[in-house]
Amino acid sequence: MRLRFLLFSLWLAVFAGACAHVAVAVVIVSSERSPAYVEAAEALVSELERLGLSRYDMLQLTALEWTAAGPLAPKLFIALGTDAANALAKSELRAPVLSTLLPRSSFERVLRKSGRKSSSQFSALYLDQPLSRQLELIRLALPAARRVGVLWGPESQAQAPALKTLVQASGLDLIEATIGHNELLFPSLKNVLEDADLLLAVADPQLYNSSSIQNILLASFRAKVPLVAFSPAYVRAGALLALHVTPTQIGLQAATIARGVLLGKALSANPIYSLDFSVTVNEHVARSLGLTLDADALRARLRSRESLL
Repeated sequence: MRLRFLLFSLWLAVFAGACAHVAVAVVIVSSERSPAYVEAAEALVSELERLGLSRYDMLQLTALEWTAAGPLAPKLFIALGTDAANALAKSELRAPVLSTLLPRSSFERVLRKSGRKSSSQFSALYLDQPLSRQLELIRLALPAARRVGVLWGPESQAQAPALKTLVQASGLDLIEATIGHNELLFPSLKNVLEDADLLLAVADPQLYNSSSIQNILLASFRAKVPLVAFSPAYVRAGALLALHVTPTQIGLQAATIARGVLLGKALSANPIYSLDFSVTVNEHVARSLGLTLDADALRARLRSRESLL
């Protein structure tokens, strides 16, 4: 074990020395090298190459490698994921940072922990979808639904006023419950399911996680209340449908933003949502509810409506 530690320390020292002599325009820091991060990074790099940037002008690091890297002075840092955003937020950087492949709640947590504020020097491209787009999908996929059920947790409850305004403007009713730290999820879930026509999942790690999702899906299935989710994994597990963005879509838009920065444009001081998106449908669940839903058709109609705004 001691030998492994010494070898790892030596590698970090050599790596830091190598990085100190690298001059690049864009530094991409990934939280890890799992498939989603690799997919986003590959799309980002390929699109930047297509837009005219040389691969030699880009440096890819993991968050761990970033902590060992020597001084770097690119024109832009791009953080993929929460760990990467945290690592960059703790650093004194002159170049702006675009954080992406993380939901709004995670980016806001990064800001709180680092004492930063969203600005043209530290902004984000969110992984989750705007509430307005989610409600529009609900109107398209479930036109008979009138009562939208939502569970709020510690990290998502800040979005409650915005959703309430959007729901009221749409002529719908909001059935909601807020679950604080150390409070039980399922009493509130049961109450919401009793009155709602659908359950809209809003990303919050206290509520929707690997330990709870199966029980949430089972409860919603028994109540015959479809779950509208934010991840295709939830659709595979039994949610009716999900509105989400793929790692490739995130990578492509991040590349477009990066190209603008390299041409002298400032990052948006206000974080933005993805322009592109995907819809995934669980056809088995749809049939069990007497519904016929086509994911591609829903995405096309949603894109068409947004283009008219």
